[in-house]
Amino acid sequence: MKTSDFDYDLPSEFIAQIPVEPRDSSRLLVLHRDTGVLEHRIFREIGQYLQPRDLLVINQTRVIPARIFARKQTGGRVEVLLLHREDLLTWECLVGGKGLSAGKMITIENGPFAEIVEVLEGSHRCVRFAEPIESFLPKVGHVPLPPYIHEPLKDPERYQTVYARDPGSAAAPTAGMHFTTQLMDELKSQGIDFAEVTLHIGLDTFAPVIEDNPEEHRIHTEWCEISPATVETLTKTHQAGGRIIAVGTTSVRTLESAVKAGKNGILSYSGSTSLYILPGYQFRLVDAMITNFHLPKSTLIMLVSAFAGHEKIFHAYRVAMQERYRFYSFGDAMLIL
Repeated sequence: MKTSDFDYDLPSEFIAQIPVEPRDSSRLLVLHRDTGVLEHRIFREIGQYLQPRDLLVINQTRVIPARIFARKQTGGRVEVLLLHREDLLTWECLVGGKGLSAGKMITIENGPFAEIVEVLEGSHRCVRFAEPIESFLPKVGHVPLPPYIHEPLKDPERYQTVYARDPGSAAAPTAGMHFTTQLMDELKSQGIDFAEVTLHIGLDTFAPVIEDNPEEHRIHTEWCEISPATVETLTKTHQAGGRIIAVGTTSVRTLESAVKAGKNGILSYSGSTSLYILPGYQFRLVDAMITNFHLPKSTLIMLVSAFAGHEKIFHAYRVAMQERYRFYSFGDAMLIL
């Protein structure tokens, strides 16, 4: 297995720059793993592939306006991207600017002072704010769109799911952005249940694997949580013969991390996960998956290849391009059964 096995060419015109309206009018490519058959549908028709007692597991993380600007003592402007909170005042950040060594002070525009307390790898810095930065974010923060999106977003809420609740992500769980409140209500009336997990997504989710051997890649660590109530719902679903359908790769990682933590069963879990899913991985909890189309050579395309098989995924991607599907965060969806 080589990283190049997960590469493909995608002309820029396939990368969706704006989301479709309404949310559930995006296209849906249905992949049947047992036969390899593909079907072309609209996302709002997804209920036709779901059954009573099925459980959709959604990631209810909320994207924070994590992109802020600051000034150095010399007056130069600095871009700061919040990645992960270490404690009440301290965050791991990506910083854009020169001379930002340990001990340097910066001032957030319309916000508090901050100190660079540690230089980490590359542009990563450990930054301690004079006051909790969260209270300033509604005024000074900007939603950090993925690097391949170049169109400004008119409504920041469009880069959130309709069920986003727990702030903490630097990127959205985009598979869930196709759901509307109305569609969720229709599915519930059909006997389909929903359960929530949380995984706060970091920007490393967009980083390609650069090692020739993907097994040598050090995957990013993210914080996730699965509650006792969700564990109970998952257990009841299995007992009733329903399927566990993960909405997005982040839900997949959270669910499979909980099984790993539970060894012989499912445990409630709160903590970091660095679960790296490559072809050959044995899924223990996830029966089906809703996902978007992923970047080449990313850990996410490796994950869906592990779930559906490399050949089936790359055939599906080729067909999606032939049929002019829209790719990446604001793009169309896949249902892998």
